[in-house]
Amino acid sequence: MASSSALAQKGVNDTIVVGSIVINNDTLPHIWLHDAFCIEKGNKAFAKRKREAREQREAYDRLRYNVYKVYPYAVAAGFIMQDIDAAMSLMRSKEAQQMYKRHKEDELNKKFKGELVNLTMSQGQVLVKLIARQTGKPCYQIIKDLKGGLNARIWQTVAILFDNNLKNNYDPLGEDEAMESIVLEIERSGHFEMKR
Repeated sequence: MASSSALAQKGVNDTIVVGSIVINNDTLPHIWLHDAFCIEKGNKAFAKRKREAREQREAYDRLRYNVYKVYPYAVAAGFIMQDIDAAMSLMRSKEAQQMYKRHKEDELNKKFKGELVNLTMSQGQVLVKLIARQTGKPCYQIIKDLKGGLNARIWQTVAILFDNNLKNNYDPLGEDEAMESIVLEIERSGHFEMKR
C-alpha cells in the first residue's frame, strides 16, 4: 500500500536563514541573485567577444602544450651550458677548447638532433625563449660563444626564415608572462622528463 505523505526527521541543518521583507503584513524571503544578462539574438558584439575568448583560450592551450613539450630540452641546455662553461674555464689552450667544443657538439647531435628536428615552428620559438631563460643568454650569444660570429649569423638567418629570432631574450614580467606561469606550474609539479 502506497502512502500519500512522507515523513522525515528534522536536523539542525534543515533551516536556511535568509533575509526577509515585510509587505502588507506578509513576511517574504528576500534573497539577492547574481546579475543575469539577456543577450539579443544576433548580438554581434557578444559573439565577437565569445570568439575572441575562445581563441585566447586555444592559444594558451597550444602554448601550454608547447612549453610542456620543450621544457625538458631547455633544462638540459642549461645544465649542458654550465658543464661547458666549467670545462672551458679550466682549459688554457685554444686547441684543447676547440677539440672539446667539437666533441661536445658531436655528442649533443647524437643525443638530441633527431628529437629536435621533429619540433614545430612554434615549439622552436618556445624552445629559444626557454633556453634564454635557463642559461641567462639568448641562443644567438651561445652560438657565437661556442661556434663563432659567422655561424651565429648563419643560424640567425635560418631562424628568421622560420619566423624565429635567436636574439630573443626572455621577459617573464612582459611578453613571456604566460610562458613563465606555465614553467612555474611545471616546476611546482615536478613532473617532467629530464633530458640530460
